Amino acid sequence: MFASRPLRHRSRLWLFAALIGAAIAVVLIVPWSSGSSRAAATPVNVFPIPGGRVAAPATQLTFRGLPAADLGTITVTGSKSGAHTGRVLSDSDGRGGSFIPTKAFDPGEQVTVRTGLDIVGATNGAYSFTVATPAGAIRAAAPQRAPRVGGDVDHFVSAPQLMPAALTVTRQPSHTAPGDLFVAPQAGPVQYGPEILGPYGGLIWFKTVPKNESATDFREQSYQGKPVLTWWQGTVNGGIGTGDDEIYNSSYQPVATVHAGNGLRADLHEFELTSQNTALVTAYYPVHWDASSVKHGTKGEIVLDAVAQEIDIPTGLVLYQWDSLDHVPLTASYQPAPTTGGHPYDYFHINAISQAADGSIVVSARNTWSVYDLSHQTGAINWILGGRQTTFKMGPNTAFAFQHDARLSGSQITIFDDGAGPPIVHKRSRGITLRLDTVHKTATLVLQDEHQPGLLAEYEGSIQPLSNGDALLGWGEQPFMTEFNSKGRPVFDARFVDLNSTYRAFRFAWTGTPSTKPSAAEVVKGGKATAYASWNGANTVARWRILGGSSATSLKPVAGGAHAAFETAVRLPHPETYIAAQALDAHGKVLGTSAPVKAS
Repeated sequence: MFASRPLRHRSRLWLFAALIGAAIAVVLIVPWSSGSSRAAATPVNVFPIPGGRVAAPATQLTFRGLPAADLGTITVTGSKSGAHTGRVLSDSDGRGGSFIPTKAFDPGEQVTVRTGLDIVGATNGAYSFTVATPAGAIRAAAPQRAPRVGGDVDHFVSAPQLMPAALTVTRQPSHTAPGDLFVAPQAGPVQYGPEILGPYGGLIWFKTVPKNESATDFREQSYQGKPVLTWWQGTVNGGIGTGDDEIYNSSYQPVATVHAGNGLRADLHEFELTSQNTALVTAYYPVHWDASSVKHGTKGEIVLDAVAQEIDIPTGLVLYQWDSLDHVPLTASYQPAPTTGGHPYDYFHINAISQAADGSIVVSARNTWSVYDLSHQTGAINWILGGRQTTFKMGPNTAFAFQHDARLSGSQITIFDDGAGPPIVHKRSRGITLRLDTVHKTATLVLQDEHQPGLLAEYEGSIQPLSNGDALLGWGEQPFMTEFNSKGRPVFDARFVDLNSTYRAFRFAWTGTPSTKPSAAEVVKGGKATAYASWNGANTVARWRILGGSSATSLKPVAGGAHAAFETAVRLPHPETYIAAQALDAHGKVLGTSAPVKAS
């Protein structure tokens, strides 16, 4: 996960793949629909873009602007592989479709597409793009583990299978925004997965991910008008993720798994759902590239193309793709090219994507120290904030370095300014809010939030504007999360007990209604009995009622107690052979009952 450490000092990350060659060349003919005259007059945007140089062999051809039935005849021909057959699939919104080739394109070839459409950037409906030569795949690596310290994980009698990383609150909540904390510890130390914690640090929900995987970017979002939980999970190597994105409902049941398209795998840095119920995801594509324009670079360098994709969730089709190598030169980077062969040049390092109110796509690049505003139709860069190519005059104290989590809202943008890479550019990491004048191209500092004492994060971090005007900062590499009020004063501070970290930290007013049953356990020591009750994910429980009896079928109320954090301990009048736990809401209504368990 350590994106800031020079790649040349890491073990070899790449397994070189054999190049895929296409076999038989044929032509696809899609009959014209009755709307062909409208199709010829309606602008259509395509991906890969006309003149693009970084297409993957497994790329689809995206057409946006017309229903799939109106696309008409499409002829696709590779300079090496010849003509390609395939099928056209419709996007779920009815505003486009994709040509899915039957076989992959050849690496290094030029592909020509001919249509009867008004393709933006094309001539008479014809355009071409180049298929890059892949440089292999990112090898999976086991996740890191924090050194063990006392109290670093929570243990529960009624849920012994759960051992999440423990959080301690160092500044008690004072006039904070409402809501619970959402984190995804990256260093175990025992189990990995997304966690929801209450305002005082007590666990509400924890889900373990598969062995040797980790989770990032855990938060609440909205999908199809309903609140959902989302996160990325997979393997991480050298700060690059290889995995998939998950959507779960408020009952903690899976809704959808979102995959990156065009033969790529989703990266850990972004999984944002849009108001159009699409997904913005990041991906990294290692290619052979001419890097002779930068110091130590070679003509056959392995370079990471940073990719932003918009995915149609119901169909899995790519609606939009932006490739850094098509738009941003290597010379814009502050990251030196590797001096050891076989290591990739991560010149851009995409770490955030979001959609602005005007529909444009906002991308943050750690290694160019820049934020880019992109056309949602063509991918063209509208403006650049920060770095060597900035189009803004940067006002006092607005310069940032190795930044993360840039989010544009109206004329203001929030950024987590790491300030260290290495090298160390600023003495402290900070959260900043800048005001952008896009007419006069000026950037002005509105507010900065700094931890006391100061923290310096070499990688990751987040800043979340909250409903009451506060901002919650996750300090990335550092194990802290802090809420600041609108005047920059801390009103809440917490940290992992160990030297753990979370890529981003969030606060949301979440209501969970688990589809599972509560859990219960009874422990008898020295003739005294204690019942333990918990319900992973439930945060509307007010009290617990303990049922007891001599058999599993003859239980009656024997004790009760107020709900306390994740697990509640209730002293029993005397040992019971069997117990069960009933979760009650504030009105005494039974929300759920555990299975009967025998005393231990």
